[in-house]
Amino acid sequence: MSNPKAIAIQNYLPHRKPMLMVDIILEITNDFVSTSFVVTSDNLFVSNGKLQEVALIENAAQTCSAIVGQSFFFDENHKEIENITVLGFISSMKKVTIHRLPLVGEKLITKGTLVSKIVGDETVICVIEVETTVGSEHLLQAEINLFLQKQ
Repeated sequence: MSNPKAIAIQNYLPHRKPMLMVDIILEITNDFVSTSFVVTSDNLFVSNGKLQEVALIENAAQTCSAIVGQSFFFDENHKEIENITVLGFISSMKKVTIHRLPLVGEKLITKGTLVSKIVGDETVICVIEVETTVGSEHLLQAEINLFLQKQ
Protein backbone atom coordinates (compact mmCIF):
# COMPACT_ATOMS: atom_id res chain seq x y z
CA MET A 1 0.00 0.00 0.00
CA SER A 2 2.45 2.66 -1.17
CA ASN A 3 1.08 6.18 -1.27
CA PRO A 4 2.80 9.34 -2.55
CA LYS A 5 0.90 11.38 0.06
CA ALA A 6 1.68 11.41 3.77
CA ILE A 7 -0.30 8.87 5.81
CA ALA A 8 -1.32 9.43 9.42
CA ILE A 9 0.61 7.01 11.64
CA GLN A 10 -2.37 6.81 14.02
CA ASN A 11 -4.11 4.59 11.46
CA TYR A 12 -1.37 1.97 11.90
CA LEU A 13 -0.42 2.15 15.58
CA PRO A 14 -2.26 2.38 18.89
CA HIS A 15 0.29 4.93 20.23
CA ARG A 16 -0.86 8.45 21.12
CA LYS A 17 0.92 11.48 22.58
CA PRO A 18 3.07 11.71 24.60
CA MET A 19 4.34 8.24 23.50
CA LEU A 20 3.83 8.79 19.76
CA MET A 21 7.33 9.19 18.26
CA VAL A 22 6.34 9.32 14.57
CA ASP A 23 4.48 12.15 12.82
CA ILE A 24 3.59 10.64 9.44
CA ILE A 25 4.21 7.68 7.18
CA LEU A 26 5.87 8.78 3.97
CA GLU A 27 5.72 5.37 2.28
CA ILE A 28 4.51 1.91 3.27
CA THR A 29 4.37 -1.47 1.57
CA ASN A 30 4.17 -5.02 2.95
CA ASP A 31 7.94 -5.06 3.55
CA PHE A 32 9.08 -1.42 3.75
CA VAL A 33 8.14 1.74 5.62
CA SER A 34 9.49 5.28 5.74
CA THR A 35 8.39 7.85 8.34
CA SER A 36 9.20 11.36 9.45
CA PHE A 37 9.31 12.90 12.91
CA VAL A 38 10.22 16.45 13.92
CA VAL A 39 11.82 16.76 17.36
CA THR A 40 10.00 19.41 19.39
CA SER A 41 11.11 21.06 22.61
CA ASP A 42 8.01 19.85 24.48
CA ASN A 43 8.74 16.18 23.70
CA LEU A 44 8.71 14.05 26.86
CA PHE A 45 12.15 12.65 26.00
CA VAL A 46 14.01 15.86 25.17
CA SER A 47 16.77 16.78 27.58
CA ASN A 48 19.29 19.59 27.09
CA GLY A 49 17.94 20.21 23.58
CA LYS A 50 18.44 16.60 22.43
CA LEU A 51 16.06 13.69 21.92
CA GLN A 52 17.30 10.89 24.19
CA GLU A 53 18.25 7.35 23.17
CA VAL A 54 15.03 5.76 24.43
CA ALA A 55 12.94 8.00 22.14
CA LEU A 56 15.21 7.37 19.16
CA ILE A 57 14.73 3.63 19.69
CA GLU A 58 10.97 4.08 20.20
CA ASN A 59 10.79 6.06 16.94
CA ALA A 60 12.50 3.15 15.16
CA ALA A 61 10.22 0.56 16.77
CA GLN A 62 7.03 2.49 15.97
CA THR A 63 8.17 2.96 12.39
CA CYS A 64 8.91 -0.75 12.01
CA SER A 65 5.72 -1.93 13.67
CA ALA A 66 3.66 -0.05 11.07
CA ILE A 67 4.75 -2.64 8.47
CA VAL A 68 3.18 -5.54 10.36
CA GLY A 69 0.61 -3.46 12.24
CA GLN A 70 -1.21 -2.66 9.03
CA SER A 71 -2.37 -6.29 8.86
CA PHE A 72 -4.25 -5.77 12.14
CA PHE A 73 -5.79 -2.37 11.38
CA PHE A 74 -6.83 -2.93 7.75
CA ASP A 75 -8.58 -5.81 5.99
CA GLU A 76 -7.49 -7.35 2.68
CA ASN A 77 -9.41 -4.60 0.82
CA HIS A 78 -7.49 -1.87 2.72
CA LYS A 79 -10.60 -0.84 4.70
CA GLU A 80 -9.96 0.19 8.29
CA ILE A 81 -11.08 -2.31 10.93
CA GLU A 82 -12.81 -0.59 13.86
CA ASN A 83 -12.13 -1.12 17.57
CA ILE A 84 -8.95 -3.17 17.27
CA THR A 85 -6.58 -3.40 20.22
CA VAL A 86 -3.04 -4.57 19.51
CA LEU A 87 -0.34 -5.33 22.03
CA GLY A 88 3.13 -4.82 20.66
CA PHE A 89 6.61 -4.72 22.08
CA ILE A 90 10.26 -4.99 21.17
CA SER A 91 11.32 -8.55 21.92
CA SER A 92 15.00 -7.84 21.18
CA MET A 93 17.37 -5.48 19.41
CA LYS A 94 20.61 -6.43 17.71
CA LYS A 95 23.40 -4.49 16.10
CA VAL A 96 22.23 -1.16 17.58
CA THR A 97 24.42 1.79 16.69
CA ILE A 98 23.55 5.34 17.73
CA HIS A 99 25.88 7.80 16.05
CA ARG A 100 24.45 10.92 17.70
CA LEU A 101 21.27 12.23 19.31
CA PRO A 102 18.96 14.48 17.27
CA LEU A 103 18.48 18.12 18.23
CA VAL A 104 15.23 19.99 18.77
CA GLY A 105 13.95 21.13 15.39
CA GLU A 106 15.58 18.35 13.38
CA LYS A 107 13.44 16.18 11.11
CA LEU A 108 14.14 12.46 11.41
CA ILE A 109 13.57 10.13 8.48
CA THR A 110 13.33 6.51 9.62
CA LYS A 111 13.23 3.59 7.19
CA GLY A 112 12.47 0.00 8.05
CA THR A 113 12.83 -3.08 5.85
CA LEU A 114 11.22 -6.40 6.78
CA VAL A 115 13.78 -9.22 6.99
CA SER A 116 11.51 -12.05 8.18
CA LYS A 117 8.02 -12.59 9.58
CA ILE A 118 6.23 -15.44 11.36
CA VAL A 119 2.43 -15.16 11.41
CA GLY A 120 0.22 -16.99 13.90
CA ASP A 121 -3.56 -16.88 14.41
CA GLU A 122 -3.54 -13.55 16.24
CA THR A 123 0.20 -12.81 16.44
CA VAL A 124 3.09 -11.64 14.30
CA ILE A 125 6.77 -11.94 15.16
CA CYS A 126 9.17 -10.18 12.83
CA VAL A 127 12.73 -9.00 12.27
CA ILE A 128 13.21 -5.57 10.70
CA GLU A 129 16.34 -3.65 9.75
CA VAL A 130 15.97 0.05 10.51
CA GLU A 131 17.93 3.25 10.04
CA THR A 132 17.25 6.82 11.08
CA THR A 133 18.80 9.81 9.36
CA VAL A 134 18.78 13.60 9.45
CA GLY A 135 19.59 14.69 5.92
CA SER A 136 22.40 12.39 4.80
CA GLU A 137 23.69 11.82 8.34
CA HIS A 138 23.00 8.44 10.00
CA LEU A 139 21.74 8.69 13.59
CA LEU A 140 20.67 5.11 14.30
CA GLN A 141 21.06 1.70 12.68
CA ALA A 142 19.62 -1.46 14.21
CA GLU A 143 17.89 -4.78 13.78
CA ILE A 144 14.65 -4.98 15.77
CA ASN A 145 12.60 -8.06 16.66
CA LEU A 146 8.96 -7.15 17.25
CA PHE A 147 6.04 -9.09 18.69
CA LEU A 148 2.47 -7.95 17.92
CA GLN A 149 -0.70 -9.61 19.17
CA LYS A 150 -4.34 -8.82 18.52
CA GLN A 151 -6.25 -8.51 21.79
